[in-house]
Amino acid sequence: MHVNGATSWRVGAASSLAMCFALYLRDCAGLGVIGRPAVSPVKPSPHCVDPRQTVHSVGGITALRVEWEAWWYELVAAHGDGSALPTPPEFPELDAMPALQRLTHAHYGTALAWSQERDAAWRQRELRRMRNGGRRRFNELVQERELELGRPARNFSLAVVELPLSETRAWYVEPDMLIMSEDLYDDEALFRSYVQPVVEIIA
Repeated sequence: MHVNGATSWRVGAASSLAMCFALYLRDCAGLGVIGRPAVSPVKPSPHCVDPRQTVHSVGGITALRVEWEAWWYELVAAHGDGSALPTPPEFPELDAMPALQRLTHAHYGTALAWSQERDAAWRQRELRRMRNGGRRRFNELVQERELELGRPARNFSLAVVELPLSETRAWYVEPDMLIMSEDLYDDEALFRSYVQPVVEIIA
């Protein structure tokens, strides 16, 4: 979904099946709030399992944490674009990350089902928002900034990724990405408190 101001700026809002999948595995394995940005646990929370036996022969929990953080970095760098997931049954995309590959093999089915359910729920929520006026709050914040500055907004593009996170907040990833709890947009005061400072930086 896109919100366009004048021709100089663009906000694209979406969810990310791959990022949901990765966060499910992180929380399922009890790795804690790791990664950059270190977003909060997902909701509904998955059943937590002890992955030590699964990964003990390929570096253990330490290796799993390092590999997951590297994977998350790649997903964030790609702005969560697309819905590509590791390919069963061998998950060749994770060949260089054997601990993560084994965790994915052990929990692929439940992680995929959970992620698809969350993605479908986000799409339904987005349809309701569009019926109720769309993403006007982004427009409003940019317009207010333009009035404050007395000039049009600078050229910018902001990728917004909404995820099913337990903490209602946002994480700004410089220079052009915002990871948000899927609940944040629906709380106008909180939305403004997190997004307005970002608009002030980039507009």
